[in-house]
Amino acid sequence: MKILALIPARMGSSRFPGKPMALILGKPMIGHVYERVAKSEILSMTAVATCDQEIYDYIVSIGGVAVMTADTYERASDRCAEALLKIETTHNVKYDIVVMVQGDEPMTHPNMIAEAVKPMIEDPSVQVTNLLGHIKSASEFEDRNCIKVVCDLNSNAMYFSREPIPTKSKVSEVPMGKQVCIIPFRRDYLIEYTKLEPTPLEIVESIDMMRILEHGMKVRMVSTIYDTQAVDTPSDLLRVERLMQNMND
Repeated sequence: MKILALIPARMGSSRFPGKPMALILGKPMIGHVYERVAKSEILSMTAVATCDQEIYDYIVSIGGVAVMTADTYERASDRCAEALLKIETTHNVKYDIVVMVQGDEPMTHPNMIAEAVKPMIEDPSVQVTNLLGHIKSASEFEDRNCIKVVCDLNSNAMYFSREPIPTKSKVSEVPMGKQVCIIPFRRDYLIEYTKLEPTPLEIVESIDMMRILEHGMKVRMVSTIYDTQAVDTPSDLLRVERLMQNMND
C-alpha cells in the first residue's frame, strides 16, 4: 500500500502564534515532528502542508518535502486534502492511505504511525482511525486543550469534547481517553470528508472528527502504547522540552 504522511502546520495559532517554529532543544518543533514521522518504515512519503512561507522554507532547508496550501482553512483535514491532491499531481501517484499528524506532536514515535494504520490494513471497512491516549491526571482531564473522547464497546468514538467526558464526578472510576492527533484516512474518504458540510458540534468543539460523527459515520479509536504530550501553549513547550531531554528515540 502507498501511504502518505501529511503534517499540517501554520503560524497563526490563536493560542500560541508561531508555534511550529518554536524551538525545542534548539530545533523548531515542526522539524522534530517531520523527522520523527519520516522514520516510520511503512510510509512512502512524508510532507508538511502549510500556508506559511517560513515553515515551507525551513522544511525544504532540512531536505524535507513541503506543500503550500490556501490560508483559508479552519480544519487541518481540509488542508491535508489539498496537499494530497497537489502531491499526487506532482509525483504522478495515487496514495491508498493518508496519515494526518498534527504539527504540535513533537514526541511522536515512528511506530505510532504503524499502530494507527494497522486496523485499516486488517479491515477494509475501516475508513478512518485515530490514536487514543490515556489521561493520567485530573488537571489534564479538566484542560480544554486536551481533547477527550469516549468510545463504544467496539472501540469506535462516540463523542469528542474539550470538556471532561464522560463525567468528572467519578474521575477515579471512569476511563479517561484523549485524542492523539495521528489520524489515518483512506485516500478517497479524506476527499469525501472535505465535501461534507461542516457540522454544528464540529464548529462548537473545534474538532475535525466531529464532522464524521455528526454525519453518521465511524471513527475507529486505536490505543497507543506510547506516551506523548501535544504542545498547545508556551508552558506545554517547556514541559515537552524537559520530557524530550530524556527520550532515547
